[in-house]
Amino acid sequence: MKNFLVKTIANAGALAVAVWLLDKITLTGDSTGKKIGTLIVVALIFGLVNFLVKPIVKVLTFPLFILTLGLITLVVNALMLLLTSWVCGKLDLSFHVDGFWTAVLGGLIISVVSWALNLVLPDED
Repeated sequence: MKNFLVKTIANAGALAVAVWLLDKITLTGDSTGKKIGTLIVVALIFGLVNFLVKPIVKVLTFPLFILTLGLITLVVNALMLLLTSWVCGKLDLSFHVDGFWTAVLGGLIISVVSWALNLVLPDED
């Protein structure tokens, strides 16, 4: 349970950095507390999308992973971020990613920041 909580916090932090750096990834809210709450819910949705959908997409696009030497990972991460944005829109959450190339850059930022945060944060169960 602690590992799940740490990964969710790392995802929320990575999403916050992407929102801060990119103008076309938006998170709106009335107060800072509401934004933090929305960010945690978005991190949970992002984690769920990555847990359920990403492995299926990776299996279906395995030949492209080999052909592009793994660079297709950037596209897959962008699609997971766009899917998260779409789900958040359906759930009436104030998180939105505007465009594919913004999602590619956002996915790259989220991957790097999440990796760095997972190095720093404890990894115990």
